[in-house]
Amino acid sequence: MQEQANTEETNDSTVNSTDNSSQENENSQNESVLLQAQLDELKDKYLRLVADFDNFRKRTAKERLELIQTASKDVVTSLLTVLDDTERAEKQVQTAQDIEAVKEGIALVFGKLRTTLQAKGLKPMESIGTEFNPEYHEAITEIAAATDDMKGKVIDEVQKGYYLNDKIIRHAKVVVGK
Repeated sequence: MQEQANTEETNDSTVNSTDNSSQENENSQNESVLLQAQLDELKDKYLRLVADFDNFRKRTAKERLELIQTASKDVVTSLLTVLDDTERAEKQVQTAQDIEAVKEGIALVFGKLRTTLQAKGLKPMESIGTEFNPEYHEAITEIAAATDDMKGKVIDEVQKGYYLNDKIIRHAKVVVGK
């Protein structure tokens, strides 16, 4: 009887052990399935995010290109009236007898060109008489200054410098006093 009770206990513990083992195995499988589902979901999110970013990059590159083309179109369109005036002045120069009228007409065309460019944000750099600054000026040569207060200052401007909306787009080429 004792043997039978021991055998039943052994069988019960084997059954409990088997039940625990199969339950752990089932839990492990459920956990594995759950983890695989989470992994698949994260992979899907990652792929969508990569695709969204790629679309964003392409869209912004296209918008940037369109913006650059539109900006230059605006400037060119505003300069067309100056071009028309220049062509009219060129025709007048060929047939005109009065040099003063031609000079006045050309001065008007240049004035209109300057006004149009200034309206687009172009501003000439004032260099003559200012302290030489390599951030704004490009020294072409140095010459002896007429006075001591002109040493290290811009004496002459070979080529004018320009700002476009307060950003330097061309440095002034200058002669500096030494």
